[in-house]
Amino acid sequence: MLVGVEAVEDHAVPASVPGPAAVAARSGEDPYRVLIVEDDRSQALFATSVLAGAGIQAEAIADPDQVMARLEAIRPDLVLMDLHMPAIDGAELTNMIRSHAELSHTPIVFLTGDPDPERQFEVLEIGADDFLTKPVRPRHLIAAVENRIMRARQQHAQRVADKAGTGTGLHTRSRMFLRLATAIPNDTGALHVVELAGIPVLREKLGYAALEELLTAAARRMAALAGDHPTARLNDNTFLVHVTEDGDVEAFARHLRDGLGREQFGNGAGGLRLRACVGSARITPEFADAGSALAAAEQALRDARAAPAGIAVWSPPDAPADPDSSLAEQLARAIADRRLELAFQPIVAVAGGDEAQYQTLLRMRDDEGNLVPAGTLLPVAESSGLMHEVDRQVLELVVRTLARQRSNGNPVRLFVSQSPRSLGREGHAEWLLQEMREAGVDGNALVIDVRQDDALVHAISLQEFSAKMVPAGVQLCLGHYRPGGEVDALLSQLPLGYVRLAPDFSSGLNDNAVRDRMREAIDRAHRHGLMVIGQQVEDPQAAATLWMSGIDFIQGNLVQQAAGDLEFDFQHSVL
Repeated sequence: MLVGVEAVEDHAVPASVPGPAAVAARSGEDPYRVLIVEDDRSQALFATSVLAGAGIQAEAIADPDQVMARLEAIRPDLVLMDLHMPAIDGAELTNMIRSHAELSHTPIVFLTGDPDPERQFEVLEIGADDFLTKPVRPRHLIAAVENRIMRARQQHAQRVADKAGTGTGLHTRSRMFLRLATAIPNDTGALHVVELAGIPVLREKLGYAALEELLTAAARRMAALAGDHPTARLNDNTFLVHVTEDGDVEAFARHLRDGLGREQFGNGAGGLRLRACVGSARITPEFADAGSALAAAEQALRDARAAPAGIAVWSPPDAPADPDSSLAEQLARAIADRRLELAFQPIVAVAGGDEAQYQTLLRMRDDEGNLVPAGTLLPVAESSGLMHEVDRQVLELVVRTLARQRSNGNPVRLFVSQSPRSLGREGHAEWLLQEMREAGVDGNALVIDVRQDDALVHAISLQEFSAKMVPAGVQLCLGHYRPGGEVDALLSQLPLGYVRLAPDFSSGLNDNAVRDRMREAIDRAHRHGLMVIGQQVEDPQAAATLWMSGIDFIQGNLVQQAAGDLEFDFQHSVL
């Protein structure tokens, strides 16, 4: 039965701030629907009422033998069920759902008090999406359910878009990226990333179904404008055009922008015109693979958003200042000799709980034996062209650590920072998945952390990386998070599980304006169903302010300084 749901005072988002389920309903989408499989009537009623309070349609069923028939009848967005039931085991029921052709993509979340991590891993391996372990606050239950449903609907929309590719004259995403992987760096030509502006406003105005019709019409128009050049729809509002011959890159970008802007979508007075920004990059031999070329076009797109004409063409950045040559040489030797080190800092839930999770921090010993921190190493790695090698070796160390902890019966979750340029490299995601499979590491044990500023530039590359990693259970965290219009769109585009607040929120909490901005940041993240981490927390007053503002996790020297071991006592920690 569903045990351990805490009916306690909860730092919930105020009723005046709509969550994803309410926003979806208001914008014309079908309401979020959840089927609760629970044999304990009181627990089923409690979970139903919690979800209903967030605008989610929840139906409870007590007899597991009736679940498949009910699933076929109502087609819920998510199944929330107990792991241990008298009539049928939750693992067996999960296997039945995953074997059903039309229900196989339905998210499945277990809410259980089972402390056995091996049992949890077993169910995740056969297809469950997540575990919520007791005690779980009502707000956390709502956030987890809304986040999973929001991701599932986004993935469904992408599958529909991919299937509709031939109907619009566009390539599917997978076919487009396969083509780019074989064409770059050998081809010339250019990449153009076309972004339609104002989509969140249109979604609220038109509703989900009408907006999809509009975007399908825009896709057909894009195919016509691109002509013989391969084109794909990357997400709701972004298209990629691969021009396969040399020419005037800026002129073609204007052709795409103006061709969309002059078209009226819909008839009569209700017709709409779409505004587009275009970021472009010439394909040259300096791009080692498709990921680096796409990253350049993404950088140009961000520049285009701020440009009056809505167009920007990527140009190579100025040569960076010479890095510390001595430290660069030491870093290169450390990579070659596999001498990079990791330190770990606990990430502790403010509501309590014994789940062990740490932030992973890069370290290196210089020639004098001094420990050099990541803040000093990473700029040198970037300017010396060693960033990918650093990122890869850090992941190898992380996977090895996770495997060792699991074999010792002490499973942990590790957050590890990575450069989007590394994540977007050809074959990087496949390599990481293989490393994890060979080590027997479950995806839920790993969270990839990307800085907000980098994610804004490389959103498309991150979406491609996420599409390969999220099905395996790997989650994403947006680091140095600050709210804003561009960032809100990013929260919807990426399948994030966490955000980590910018560090100056914690250090500036004596300022009322900083506290207000921080509360806004936490509220916005929670509206997207995300868990929020407060970092660099150094004193009890800062921790108390964060806790009262609804933060989910705290990290910093107040909890524990970074160390080379994983010995923090999460079970008995008190903030």
